Amino acid sequence: MKKRKVGVMIESFRLGVRGGILKAAEIGADGFQIYVTKGEMAPENMDRSARQAFKQFVADQGLVISALCADYGRGFLDASRNEEKVEKSKRCVDLAVDLGTNVVTTHIGKLPEDKNDPAYRACKQAVTELARYGESKGVYFATETGPESPAHLKEFLDGIPAEGIRANYDPANLAMFDFDQLGGVKILKDYIVHTHAKDGLRGEIVEVPLGEGAVDFPKYITLLDEIGYDGFLTIEREVGEDPVKDIIQAVKFLRSL
Repeated sequence: MKKRKVGVMIESFRLGVRGGILKAAEIGADGFQIYVTKGEMAPENMDRSARQAFKQFVADQGLVISALCADYGRGFLDASRNEEKVEKSKRCVDLAVDLGTNVVTTHIGKLPEDKNDPAYRACKQAVTELARYGESKGVYFATETGPESPAHLKEFLDGIPAEGIRANYDPANLAMFDFDQLGGVKILKDYIVHTHAKDGLRGEIVEVPLGEGAVDFPKYITLLDEIGYDGFLTIEREVGEDPVKDIIQAVKFLRSL
């Protein structure tokens, strides 16, 4: 059986940065994703020595960083806010380089259907700048799937004139927004560099434990195999009374597929 790269979103443990990393190692994860938009992990709060120490701490636990999350909220639809957000996001790309990962994820905002909508144009301009910057640093800037159809997102990504743009595929988000979470894999196959292992109800913004929602994970993983995806399945558990228990079960579930 093929060994899957299983990761965990550190914040899902609710144990703090180092507590979450230690728990990830304890339960047998291969790596993790972590938010870097505020607190001790924010680029402005990590000098060179802190970055080196964190990278060594991760290595000492036998883990790798699957991706950083640089989501500053509300995407890039408001041109008046994008200059600041783009600069902050670039610093997260720099941090990724220093910490040894080549994926930075975010939400770009719900894309308008009309390409001439000012919000669409503002988003495209900001994402193009970040994709070019990521490309120059060897880092992929990956938008998370969800609020728009896979086909609409692909059309947007196809229009970004830089190789640094990619997608963080979250099947649960697509299901909760009532899109085709399985068919989207083939549509976005050329862009997927990171995935979330999360489950949810069809057409409802309700997250549930892995295997209990609308996402058929055996079929989903088969589709990922078919497109040659060999990256992380990163468990994200944003709700629930006992997230550690849910994550442990999720690791076992993914390992069984």
